Amino acid sequence: MVTLFIQLEFFKRIRSTSFARSLAVGIFLGFLALVLLGYLLLLGLALKFLIDEFFAPPSTAEFLNSYLVYYFTFEILYRYFIQQLPVFTLDNFLHLPIAKSKIIHYLLLSSFVSPLTLIPLLLFGPFTFVEILPTYGSLPAFSWLGSVLLTSWSIHWVMLWFKQRFEDSFVVILALSGIMLAGYGVAYWGWFDIGAFFEPVFTFALEHTAPVILLAIVMVCSYFLCFAFYRQNAYLEDLSAREEGGKSHASFGWLSRFGLAGEMADLEWKLIVRHKKSRTYLTLCGFFLLYGLIFYINPMYAKEEGFSHLFIFVGMFITGIFMLQYGQLFLSWNSAFFDFFLSQPDGLSSLIKGKYLLFTGISFICFLFSVPYAYFGLDILWIHMATFLFNVGITVHLVVILALWKPKPMDLNKGAMFNYEGVGIAQFLMIIPMVVAPYLVFLPAAYFGGDHLGLVVLGLFGVLGMIAFPTLLNYAIGIATQNRYEISSSFRQET
Repeated sequence: MVTLFIQLEFFKRIRSTSFARSLAVGIFLGFLALVLLGYLLLLGLALKFLIDEFFAPPSTAEFLNSYLVYYFTFEILYRYFIQQLPVFTLDNFLHLPIAKSKIIHYLLLSSFVSPLTLIPLLLFGPFTFVEILPTYGSLPAFSWLGSVLLTSWSIHWVMLWFKQRFEDSFVVILALSGIMLAGYGVAYWGWFDIGAFFEPVFTFALEHTAPVILLAIVMVCSYFLCFAFYRQNAYLEDLSAREEGGKSHASFGWLSRFGLAGEMADLEWKLIVRHKKSRTYLTLCGFFLLYGLIFYINPMYAKEEGFSHLFIFVGMFITGIFMLQYGQLFLSWNSAFFDFFLSQPDGLSSLIKGKYLLFTGISFICFLFSVPYAYFGLDILWIHMATFLFNVGITVHLVVILALWKPKPMDLNKGAMFNYEGVGIAQFLMIIPMVVAPYLVFLPAAYFGGDHLGLVVLGLFGVLGMIAFPTLLNYAIGIATQNRYEISSSFRQET
């Protein structure tokens, strides 16, 4: 049965009309994955020496054990966004006389064949042979590495269950993120060291094989937890209901006061919360609000007078990340039903106006959530205010105009990570407005009148862009209207 599933998947891929393109993309992504895995292997080989060089602990292994919990919390995070379950067989085979348990087992086991499974082995395998094997012996080395791998693989199964069980709940995502941040926070402020609390688990693995046995049981239990959930819910009706349940009423009724453009913005919001890829961008937007913590509390960027000019980019990123990520695929989100907007009176122009309204609203929300950064100094608040004005006045138009250059179709139900549907050369150029444009305004004014004058000029340019909004909006609408048939034709191509 496993051989049959593999053969059918192979035939499905080679008979696809987009086989050549998929093959090229697969080769590129495979090469990229090999490069990244190679870097991880190099990091694993150098891990012992890096720890000894920068921290010089009495015991390198015990020092690493006290920080493993932070690695695993990070693994939970990247598995949530990257890890995917191959679900092709559900639609194709549930109605056939094939045991459902065999289909689910195949799905779960095939999901395990992933570069993510190799990450802990590449990171901690070399450390085991370089440090633990010579110091503690072969059995402790096997026990320690086994404990690390089994913990990682247990997270694999738990996250498969978690994503399907709670994927549509922003409350659960925020709660999980809050728990992680609280853990890092209490450790940073010295209130409670979570790493030291979990360190004895892996240190005990250097002395006894009991942790390996217990973690093996945990991994088996997590697998069957995942298996039981998928088997229980592997019905086409249930899957369809889960995809649509709880989302049909997710709307902003107050947007209707903006007329047809507001209704289009409300429709766009429903699109965002209904589909996996757009929801991922929205969730990442919340995580990137923490981007400033990397720079604002780093003494490297502290200055006696003024502030580091790098903070301008950070402010642009925090207040404008949604319009950059979501806006880079401006019309591609609507590729499946683009002809509908063309058939409506003022449909295309209202769609574009609605997107502008949504970009501005979410950027304003990001700005409000960034206000607590004023704790690190009022300069941070002024930076965020100036960059927010520049984003909604200037950057949004640059992003939209670039995104209107030969947009490509995409499938909304696919994940966002390592998915390049809808991405062209214009999308790779999107970073230019975020990096170059604000500095072209800020740096000359800061050179002649100081950093704060630079912020004032940056904000004024944003206000001027907001005043000129009708003209710039009509220019973007004109580009889309002029190329509407070419865009529609490209969207009809099979993705």
